[in-house]
Amino acid sequence: MGTDSNKRSFKEQRIREITLFYYSLPEVRKAIFDFAKNRETIPRFFEGFGKRPDNFQYESDIVEFTKRGATSFHCSEELWEDPLEISTDFSRKQFDEIRIGWDLLLDIDSPYLEYSKIYTKLLVDTLKFHGIENIGIKFSGSKGFHVIIPWKAFPEEIYGNKTKNMFPEWPRIICQYLDEIIKPKLTDYILENSSLQQIASRTGKKEEDLMVRECVSCNRPSIKKNLITWMCPFCKNEITAIEGHYNNRRKAKCPDCRKELFEKEKEQMFYCESCKINSNKNPELFEEKERFRTEKLIEADLILVAPRHLFRMPYSLHEKTALASIVLDPDKIIEFQITDAKPLKVKTKEFYPNSKPEEAKELLLQALDWKEQKDQEERVIEKNKEFLESSQSSQNPSSKKKSEYKKIQILNPTDDLFPPQIKQLLKGIEHDGRKRALFIILSFFKALGIEEKEIARRINEWNERNSYPLKKGYIQAQLTWYKRKDSVMPPNFNNPIYKDLGLFDTDDLSKQVKNPVNYTVKMFFKKGGRTDKQ
Repeated sequence: MGTDSNKRSFKEQRIREITLFYYSLPEVRKAIFDFAKNRETIPRFFEGFGKRPDNFQYESDIVEFTKRGATSFHCSEELWEDPLEISTDFSRKQFDEIRIGWDLLLDIDSPYLEYSKIYTKLLVDTLKFHGIENIGIKFSGSKGFHVIIPWKAFPEEIYGNKTKNMFPEWPRIICQYLDEIIKPKLTDYILENSSLQQIASRTGKKEEDLMVRECVSCNRPSIKKNLITWMCPFCKNEITAIEGHYNNRRKAKCPDCRKELFEKEKEQMFYCESCKINSNKNPELFEEKERFRTEKLIEADLILVAPRHLFRMPYSLHEKTALASIVLDPDKIIEFQITDAKPLKVKTKEFYPNSKPEEAKELLLQALDWKEQKDQEERVIEKNKEFLESSQSSQNPSSKKKSEYKKIQILNPTDDLFPPQIKQLLKGIEHDGRKRALFIILSFFKALGIEEKEIARRINEWNERNSYPLKKGYIQAQLTWYKRKDSVMPPNFNNPIYKDLGLFDTDDLSKQVKNPVNYTVKMFFKKGGRTDKQ
């Protein structure tokens, strides 16, 4: 499948000069073959991939593919009973039936290798923070890295769902969760070690392009758009709209006479694509302070999770660079240099670590809890969006918004107001589930409007009641995390997390209301309590 040598590009010629020698090395063949077990494994012939499904039957298959023109080898994140049984006609149920499990594969990529290294180091630190010690890391072969957590590290079942069947949903949630934790740390790390001017000089970008203004309503980055006023020279009609929101054709036309409009005025503004609001009508909803855009430097494709997705195998060559996808020590990522990946310098080591059973259970549970919290935030954003749309005709929409959403603050509520499930949690945890319990309690306290010092005191007292207290550093990190986040409701009573934690106690009121916060507020008023309004 190779092309005539006279017609080959420089990159193709460069890699083809070493493929047969390189893939014939016994240690390289063995590393690739061993990793291929239970995986869909596909050769790439420089420009295109081979047929699917496919798999190595023998170690010698690697050399045979190379003789036929293969330049690299790619495999699946999913593990199969027999990869050759896969069919594109399969239903989801059929895929689930032959899938053994899935590895969590995280792909970090950036146009700048140094920033990829920093992100990968922060990712490893975050995984270790979640109790995961066995982590596999390899160079992608270009400017990024692949991080793997084996299937063995995940529990077989969570909340009544078989983990192996929750692909790609659960890996995607984990990826999103990790990315949200790491991005702020990445910003701090970069800005502590480089000025904005240095970053701009290093990357060839303008300083203004490295900053973003946020929407106050959803804390997402806004984008710059133009508010354009068009005028019809015949009807004298004037139409003002955001670019792309009125007649997205190349030339805008008058709605009455259909003649071409000319552009009368153009005003730059900020626009939130999530909330559908702009700084022209709602200037108070766009922060004056801009933040550093790490996404301009890092394309951390942690959402790289899809059915039958392929990634470059360890020690496979890369077509664009002719470098090897070598395995690295997790503690020496920053020390890595591009010359370390030259094929003739390769010394193989294991990419797939020997994980402890359920080593990644807490990571998965934390990510699922975070996702539920995130979904609640999205629902709040939607409500805010609906309110803003209904109040845009008002002269002062911001004041109306503030009066619309009021939070009841119960100053230092006593435990007798809490539902049985929360009371039981506050007695301490004797078994696994301390981090999930912390998530519920923190959300509960913050949603009630309890002061931060009081929350910290109660959380530390609760931690001392646990049979095995969480590390103080972890507690402090969670308190800091929740301090920065807007309050959201804890999980509703019908959430499986309560049963999973062994919280079966209930009463009549908790059967009537959906959420622990609603329960507490009702009990508060029932006992004649009075509130402050925020």
